Formats: sequence, C-alpha cells, structure tokens
Amino acid sequence: MIRAVLTVAAALVAAFCFPASAAEPASDPYAPAREIIADMNRIVTPNGVQETFVATLGGAKQVVNVRGTDRDNPILVFVHGGPGAVEMPFAWTFQRPWEDFFTVVHYDQRGAGRSYPLNSPEALAPTMTLERYRVDAIELIELLQERYGKHKVVLMGHSWGSFVGLAVALERPDLLHAYVGVGQGIDFREGEKVGMAWTRAKALAAGDREAVAAIDALAPYPMAGPFTIEQADGWRKYAMPYGSLLYNRPPAKTLYFHQPRLSPLYTAADRKAWGEGSAFTVTTLWPRLADVSFADVDRVEVPLVFLLGRHDYTVPSPVAAEWLEEVHAPSKELIWFEHSAHMPMFEEPGLFLAALLRDVVPLTTDATQASANAHPKGS
Repeated sequence: MIRAVLTVAAALVAAFCFPASAAEPASDPYAPAREIIADMNRIVTPNGVQETFVATLGGAKQVVNVRGTDRDNPILVFVHGGPGAVEMPFAWTFQRPWEDFFTVVHYDQRGAGRSYPLNSPEALAPTMTLERYRVDAIELIELLQERYGKHKVVLMGHSWGSFVGLAVALERPDLLHAYVGVGQGIDFREGEKVGMAWTRAKALAAGDREAVAAIDALAPYPMAGPFTIEQADGWRKYAMPYGSLLYNRPPAKTLYFHQPRLSPLYTAADRKAWGEGSAFTVTTLWPRLADVSFADVDRVEVPLVFLLGRHDYTVPSPVAAEWLEEVHAPSKELIWFEHSAHMPMFEEPGLFLAALLRDVVPLTTDATQASANAHPKGS
C-alpha cells in the first residue's frame, strides 16, 4: 500500500507529502494496468525516441527519461517541483500528446525519486542548494544538446522547479528557445505570505476557527526568521482542502498519490524511493530557501511564457503574474487556466497543449526568435 511519509509543505509542488511503499503485496495488482498504459504510450515512429538512462550531473547520478515521436522536434526539458516531488511518475496522465511536437525530457533531481538510491544522502546533503540544482540543469541541457544534436531547448519549470528553471534562464539564456513557468515561484517569503492569507480568508469564511488560530500562531513566519518544515505544513494542511493544489477535486491528496501506481516508469520500489527521497530532500533543502527571490530581477534575456492556474495558492499565481507584468524580456506571454490550481497540465490538459502549440512551439524557430529579438513584446 501507499502511505504519506511526510505532510509538510503539502503543496510546494503538489504537496510536501509523498507516498512511500510499505509492505506491498507480492502480487502487484496494478501491474496489468501499467502494462496496458505502457503499450498505449509506446513510441513506434521510425524517428522516435524512448529511453531512460543515468546521467552524472554535478557528481550526482540522476535518472533521465526521454520520449518523443520525432527526434527532429525541439527538446522540452521538464524541471520537476518539490523540492523532491518528481513528476516522471505522473507524466503518463498528460504528456503523450506533447510528444508529437516535442522530445520531452524528465529527470529525477539529486536526492529525489529514482535518483535517490543512486547516491549517498550524506554526501548529497551539503550540495543541496538552488545554485547546485541550477548547474545540474545546465549540465543536463548541454548533455542533451550533444546527445541529440540540438542547439537550444525549451525549459519548463514547475513549482520548486520553476525557481531552478528561472535561475537557468538568467544564467544561460543562450541555451534556451524559451522559458516556460508553470506554478511559477518568484519569492519564497512573499509566496508563503500570500498563500497563508488566502487560506486564512477561506477558513474565516467557512467558520473554521481552528484553522484561523493555527495560521495566526505561525507569526512571524514567513516574513522573519528561518524556514522550518513545521511552519510550512502549518498552513498548507488547511489550504489543500480549499483547492490550492487541485481545483474542485477534493480530496486532492488521494488523487495525487494514486496516479504513480499506474506509471510504466515507476515500480513499487521506485515509489518507495520517491517517498524516502522526498522526505530527505525537503528536510534538507527547505530551510535553505527562505531568502531565495527573483523579485528584484527586471530583465530576462529569453522569451517567457507563464502558464498559471487561476486558483493556484500552492505557489500563489498572483505573485508570478505581477512580476511578469513588470519584467523585461524579448517576448512574454501569460496564459491563465480558469479551472486549474497548481497542476494545469493535469487539470486542463487540452488547453495546456493548445497553449504549448500556440505560444511555445513558434518560439523554437529561428525566424520567430529573430523577430522577437528585433521587436520585443512587452519589453
């Protein structure tokens, strides 16, 4: 069975609570369904790619999965959230249509998911900083460029991964066609503040005095002092039932945890590693993120596309929308998903694909890039 091993920060990417396998039955009841999904999603085109390999990035072994129907398509690198919330085991729910237009790359970051058992946690712990994750992503992009003969990639960051992705866009815009932010984070303290205020207002309207008192008791968090797991979880456990993670889909946590059981890329042992790695990663990394902020950034030298759920208060979308309004870039687009919270690719998959085709694919052509640089939109 699957149980939550950590309830902390239950939503800095679909929650800081993660499933771990415990005493799974010898006969896995989900195996036949995984086989069907694997066969349905199998890449059969002559120029397609479907492979999983281990790459050493910054001295840490990390599992990489690559899928697409045509190697000539642009590469899209997906930087998962969390910290530690791998999204490779969820990709089967939304990604297959993307693969007709992109070669899609997922990787389990250092200390997370299938990468967790490949490295010593004691050796990894001192390296776990935003700067190291940024360099890991850059090394992966460079590896993919050489492996698949590409000059640039599209980088998509989700939740925690959006901090990593935006850091890469600032450091190495030359590597990217565009940066796509989903559940985009800008400033950890401000995001916590806005999310807590939204949750408190929901609880007040619902007459939930216990929740209001619990949130008030967290002060001066998040605007002063270091971050702790207990503080992060202290308000998120109330936010999720109000739809901060998945819009109008209670109980969101159960739905979230069940999807990896059917993933062709994750076995029961991998799901156990996911839970253990998530607990390790969030415990190690969360206290180091309190003062991470892009609030003062006023220019990014790469096209920006933000895909935001209107109801996302896991990583509050209004903070990202306000920042995007002010920042200068060769081009920038904001697409709202009116019936989504933190997971629009899962909640509104058709509209999400349409946004990729309309607003991202054109940025991968040299002519579009040259036009954007010559005639900046929203700069």
